[in-house]
Amino acid sequence: EYGTNVVGGVTPGKGGEKHLDKPVFDTVEDAVKQAGANVSVIFVPPAFAADAVMEAADAGIKVIICITEGIPVADMVKVKEYISNKDCTLIGPNCPGVITADEAKVGIMPGFVFKKGRVGIVSKSGTLTYEAADQVVKAGFGISTAIGIGGDPIIGTTTKQA
Repeated sequence: EYGTNVVGGVTPGKGGEKHLDKPVFDTVEDAVKQAGANVSVIFVPPAFAADAVMEAADAGIKVIICITEGIPVADMVKVKEYISNKDCTLIGPNCPGVITADEAKVGIMPGFVFKKGRVGIVSKSGTLTYEAADQVVKAGFGISTAIGIGGDPIIGTTTKQA
């Protein structure tokens, strides 16, 4: 709906199927090789999220956005150490994603709130991201890019890094 080029999904054991007219792959590596995936957005239960992030990093994904909330702290400590030697950026977990107004969206942000402009937003709270964007737009300005960095205790990208 927002113009983001979704190339497929990953569910182990479901490779070869279709969902919403997009191919489903068994692994992230398959999605990279067969469809050219270069961003991964993760919507899995907390118990599986750390492995999903590490799989994406191993497959060469450069931007990993983890929507999942409540990943165990010990799992995220492991993830942070693991990806420190990988060429990737992790946004989240427990984040709404990233949006460049009127261009692309990866995540769960309500696109209609964001109108093109010059103000950037970085926030730990999804709902406050939307509210800030709405107020900026109502004040006559617009949004360039908004990044929800995540609200869990251990996140991949800090406010300063964003």
